Amino acid sequence: MRSNGGSGESASTQSPRNPSSQKAERPPVLKKFKAIEPDDPRHTPHFPGPLFPAVRRVTSLPPSSNRRASFDTDADKPSSVGDVTASNLNNIDVVNSLSDRDWMYPSFLGPHAARNRVVTVKAASRQPIRGGGERLVDRVESKVVDEKQQSNTPVNKEEVKIVASQVSTTMTERSSVSSWSARRILRMKLKRYFIFSVIIFSCIYPLTYVIHLRNKVERLEVENINLRRWCSETDVSNYNNEVLQPEDDSSYKIFGNADSKTVALYTVMFTLMMPFVLYKCLDYLPQIKIISKRTNPNKEEVPLKKRIAYMVDVCFSVYPYAKLLALLFATIFLIGFGGLALYAVTDRSLTEALWLSWTFVADSGNHADSIGIGPRIVSVSISSGGMLIFAMMLGLVSDAISEKVDSLRKGKSEVIEKNHMLILGWSDKLGSLLKQLAIANKSVGGGVVVVLAERDKEEMEMEIAKLEFDFMGTSVICRSGSPLILADLKKVSVSKARAIIVLATDENADQSDARALRVVLSLTGVKEGLRGHVVVEMSDLDNEPLVKLVGGDLIETVVAHDVIGRLMIQCALQPGLAQIWEDILGFENDEFYIKRWPELDGMQFEDVLISFPDAIPCGVKVAADNGKIILNPDDSYVLKEGDEVLVIAEDDDTYSPGPLPEVRRVSFPKVPELPKYPERILFCGWRRDIHDMIMVLEAFLAPGSELWMFNEVTEKERERKLIDGGLDISGLENIKLVHREGNAVIRRHLESLPLETFDSILILADESLEDSVVHSDSRSLATLLLIRDIQSKRLPYRDTKSTSLRLAGFTHSSWIREMQQASDKSIIISEILDSRTRNLVSVSRISDYVLSNELVSMALAMVAEDKQINRVLEELFAEEGNEMCIKPAEFYLFDQEELCFYEIMIRGRQRQEIVIGYRLANSERAIINPPKKSEQRKWSLDDVFVVISSGS
Repeated sequence: MRSNGGSGESASTQSPRNPSSQKAERPPVLKKFKAIEPDDPRHTPHFPGPLFPAVRRVTSLPPSSNRRASFDTDADKPSSVGDVTASNLNNIDVVNSLSDRDWMYPSFLGPHAARNRVVTVKAASRQPIRGGGERLVDRVESKVVDEKQQSNTPVNKEEVKIVASQVSTTMTERSSVSSWSARRILRMKLKRYFIFSVIIFSCIYPLTYVIHLRNKVERLEVENINLRRWCSETDVSNYNNEVLQPEDDSSYKIFGNADSKTVALYTVMFTLMMPFVLYKCLDYLPQIKIISKRTNPNKEEVPLKKRIAYMVDVCFSVYPYAKLLALLFATIFLIGFGGLALYAVTDRSLTEALWLSWTFVADSGNHADSIGIGPRIVSVSISSGGMLIFAMMLGLVSDAISEKVDSLRKGKSEVIEKNHMLILGWSDKLGSLLKQLAIANKSVGGGVVVVLAERDKEEMEMEIAKLEFDFMGTSVICRSGSPLILADLKKVSVSKARAIIVLATDENADQSDARALRVVLSLTGVKEGLRGHVVVEMSDLDNEPLVKLVGGDLIETVVAHDVIGRLMIQCALQPGLAQIWEDILGFENDEFYIKRWPELDGMQFEDVLISFPDAIPCGVKVAADNGKIILNPDDSYVLKEGDEVLVIAEDDDTYSPGPLPEVRRVSFPKVPELPKYPERILFCGWRRDIHDMIMVLEAFLAPGSELWMFNEVTEKERERKLIDGGLDISGLENIKLVHREGNAVIRRHLESLPLETFDSILILADESLEDSVVHSDSRSLATLLLIRDIQSKRLPYRDTKSTSLRLAGFTHSSWIREMQQASDKSIIISEILDSRTRNLVSVSRISDYVLSNELVSMALAMVAEDKQINRVLEELFAEEGNEMCIKPAEFYLFDQEELCFYEIMIRGRQRQEIVIGYRLANSERAIINPPKKSEQRKWSLDDVFVVISSGS
C-alpha cells in the first residue's frame, strides 16, 4: 500500500505538463474508498481492528448526484489542471464508477504529505442550467483554487476558467439530451406510420385505377358494338335513342372527368381504410398535440384509445338500448357501403345496388348468382357481414329473453296488486303465518300474500311448497329484495297493501329489534304513504317503546318472547289453557271480531250478551272514549251511537244479532273462590325475559311459594341480570327464589333436584340456543324425557297418594286432575319453537305444551287482519285486568242440572265473568262459542267452563 501511494505521488509530481506525457500507473481498485463530506461526522470512515485503528481522509469531492467530468488513472492523466481538455471529459462512462472514490492513507503508517490532486468534477443535476449553472461554475472555480492552495501550487486563472467553461458546456449538453431523445423517438414513430400509410395507399390506388380503366374499356367496347349495329341498320332512327341513351346516362359526371362509379369505389375504399389508420394513430394524436403546444412530455395522460373504449363501455352500461342502436347502425352501414361497392363493380343503378345489398345481408345465399370477380368479392363480403350482424342480433335477442326470464325467476319484477297482505322478512314462523292468513281469506275466496325477503325466489318457493298445505285460493307471491331499500318496497306495492307484517329475524333479540326499527323507518319514508297498518314482531319488551315512537299510531307490536312467557305461566297455573288459546288465536275455529250493530244502540250489555245466537259478546269498543275497548263491562252499560261490539265468532260474516231469547234468570248461590295455596315451581333454563315471568308469578302465586331456577348461569350472574332487568329481588313477597346450577340435559344434575315435589315444571328455551330452533327443541325434548323418567322411578305409586293442596278444590274435576297429574306426575310445560315437534311431545305423554312459533304466528295474523284485536290480547296476557281461565262446573250449576248455555252465561254474570265455552268430562277438547245455545242439556260437576274473568 505504501509503494502504491508512492508511485502515485511520483506520477503526479514528475510527469510533464503536456498531453503527450506517459500514463500514470493504474492503482488497485480495492484501495479506493468513497469520497465523503468534509464536515459530516456521520460519514467519517472507521475500520475497527488491530491493524487499522483509524483511517484519515486525504481529500474529498463536492457532493453531487451526477458528474459530467472526471479524471481516471486509466486515461491520459495530465500533470496539471491546465492540461484538462475536452478529450478527457468525453470519457464519462469509463470514469463514472471511480468518480466518487479517492485515495485513502492509513494513519498508522505515519505522516503523509498531501500531493497535488487532479480535480474531479461532476454535474449536480441533469436539469437545464440557468441561474443555478452560474453558481455551480463559481463553486468549481473556488474548489480548484482551494486545491491549489492546499498543495502549495501557484494558481493559474486561465486553467480555472477552462475547467469552469468545460463544466458549464457539458452540463448544458446533458440537460437537453432527454427532451431531444423523446422528440426524436416520437418523430421516428410518426415517420414509420406515415410510410406505412403511404405504402397502403400506393397499393390500393393502382388497383382501383386498373379497375377504373377496365370499366372504361368495357364501356368503350359496348359503345363500339352499338355504333357498328347502328351503322349496319337501315333505319337509324329506330335505334338512335335506345343505343345512345346508355352512353348519355354514363356520361353523367360528378367530379370533373370521374364518373359516379369511380367515386363510389374510392369512397368505399377510403371508408374501409380509415378505421385501421385511425386505430393505429389514436395513441399519437395527444403526443402530436403536446409537441405542437410545447407542453411537458412527461405529464401522464390516459391514451385516447383507452378513453374511447371507456366511453363505449359506459354507453353500453348506462343506456339499455345502446347495443340495439349500434347493431342497427352497423346494418345500415353495411347495406349503404355494400350498395356503393356493388354500384361501383356492376352495371346496376344505385337503387338496385342498395336493394341487392339488402338481399345479401338478409339472405346469405343470394350471392350465388353473382358473375365476375369484383361482384363476387363484394357480394361475399356483404353476405359475411350480414351473417355476423344476424348472429349478433340473435345474441342480443337471446340475452334479452334470458335476462327477462332470469329477472322473473329471481323475483325482480314488480307486483301489481292492491289490498294484499305483505310480509317483510323470513323466519320459521312464516309457514304457520301463511296457513293462518289462508284460512282467514277462505271466506272471501282467497287473497294475495306477498313475501319480500333477502333470499332467492326459487328457494323461498321451494320452502313454501314443502308445507304441503292447501292455501284454499290464496296466492303466495315471493320477491327477492331487502325491506330496507325503498326501491324493493315499491316493487311489492307497499303503499297499496292492506296490512304489513314485519317478522323478527333469527338473530339475537337486540339485533332483530334493531333491524325491525330500520324497516319501520324505511316504511315511514315511502312517499306514497301506507294504506294499511304495520304489525311488527318484537323480541324484547324493552325495545317496544322505541319502535312505537318511530312509527306512531300506524305501528302495532307483538312482543313474541313476552307473550309466550306469560302464556306459559298461565298454562302452568291452569292446565289445558294452551289448547284453548290455540283455538281462539287461530282462524280455524273461533276468533275475536269487532263490528258495529246500530240495532243494538240503547240496549244494556246483559241483553246484548244473549242477542247473538252464533257469537258470544265479550266487550265493547266505546266511541266516546277514543275507541277504547272494554272487556267484560258491567251489565248496566248501555250501548251508545258509534259503539262497536267485541265478539268471539267463527267468521266475520257468520253472526248477526237476533231477537232476545226467553231465558230463566234464576239466581245461583255464589260459591267462594278457592283459597290460594303455596306452590313450588321449577324453571329449567334461562330466558332473556325471565325477570318479567318472575313478576307475573309474584302477582299470581300465594305467599310462601318457591321458585327454583335450574340452569348453567352462575348465581351472581343471575342476580345481576335480574337487577338489570328491573326486578327487585328483596321486594318479592309471595315467592322465594332458590338457585341451583347445572345442565338440564345431564341426568346426574337433574337427579340432584326434588323433581317429585314440584307442582309445575317449566322447560324454557335457553337463551344460548334461541338462535337455533332445532337445537333448542332437541334440548327441551331431552330434558322432558329425563324428568319424566326420574319421576316415574321416584313415584311409581303417585296415584295412590294424596294430591297436592291445589287439587283439593277440584276433586270433582277429573279432566283437571288428569291434566295436572299427567300420568301420575307433576305438570310439565315445555317451550317448543318448531311446530313439527308437536307429535314428539304428544308421544312423550306431556301434560301440556306450548307451541311458541305457532301461537305467535296466530297472534300476528289476527292483529294483521284487525289491529284493534291487539288491545284485547295485551289485556288478556297481562298480569292485571281480565284474564282467560278455566273454572269448575260447581261454580255455575248443580250436578245433573238441566240448563241451556244462555242460562249458564247469565249465572256467570253474577260472578262478573263471561262464559265463552266448556269442556265435557268425556271430551278431549274444549268447545268455544258452542252452537244451539238455547238447547237444554244435563251438566256434570266433572265438566269445566272457559271464562273471561276480571280477576278480582
